[in-house]
Amino acid sequence: MPTGEGMSARVPRALTIAGSDSGGGAGVQADLKTFAALGVWGTSAITSVTVQNTRGVSGVADVPAEIVAAQVRAVADDIGVDAAKTGMLSSADIVKAVGDAVKAAGVPNLVVDPVFLSKHGHPLLADDAITALRARILPLARLVTPNLPEAGRLAGFEVTNRDEMRKAAEHILALGAGAVLVKGGHLPGSENADDYFSDGAAAAWLEGERIATRHTHGTGCVLSAAIAARLALGDGLLDAALAGKSFVTEAIRHSLAIGGGIGPVNPGWRMTPEGGGG
Repeated sequence: MPTGEGMSARVPRALTIAGSDSGGGAGVQADLKTFAALGVWGTSAITSVTVQNTRGVSGVADVPAEIVAAQVRAVADDIGVDAAKTGMLSSADIVKAVGDAVKAAGVPNLVVDPVFLSKHGHPLLADDAITALRARILPLARLVTPNLPEAGRLAGFEVTNRDEMRKAAEHILALGAGAVLVKGGHLPGSENADDYFSDGAAAAWLEGERIATRHTHGTGCVLSAAIAARLALGDGLLDAALAGKSFVTEAIRHSLAIGGGIGPVNPGWRMTPEGGGG
């Protein structure tokens, strides 16, 4: 039995470096819920505070870049990091500070979710930060998880079909990323939600069910956080990607119709009666 001094077994630790979503559906809030659901101790470095609900983003205030980097160092120096993910990085200064801090701390298993826009279309990454992201963050990534518009921005051409997904993955790998998971949820006319994984040596299509719901806020955050959590638990990269995709599919299936806009996916789906919880 655990004692008052805490359990002696080592706890897997995952760090999210992302923005705060006051509505709780995406960003740091979604990431921490996902880490907890998967049995991983979650820590955070908040990059920006958004004024946000299910109807959209109405305000943004960036955290000073030096404070973002200090959060990363504080966590890495004391608690430690088995895996990390980035989400909203907002500005070129924050991108550079995060890159330097992650590299100096030797953070392993970095999953990069290149967040450019909110679910409602609000810009979450300045144009000059995209160049910095390519140069300072992607070479540190064990995995990058862009959706089709993000893959297009990183690769430099529009991505609208499966062949272009493969080509975009090649371009992103050439920027220094260890592996890429191009998400196919935006593919027009597709009955499935298949993603393309490549690490340069091996490639695979991760088949997925397309669930008919408008409540998809936080999908990318939950996927990348789930993959980071599985890496912290010791999974190999492809196994972590498969487990993350399975987890987010169920989170979408159990999405919540709360608020008056686009509701969130549910990282706590296992605690619902439908998910097997009480």
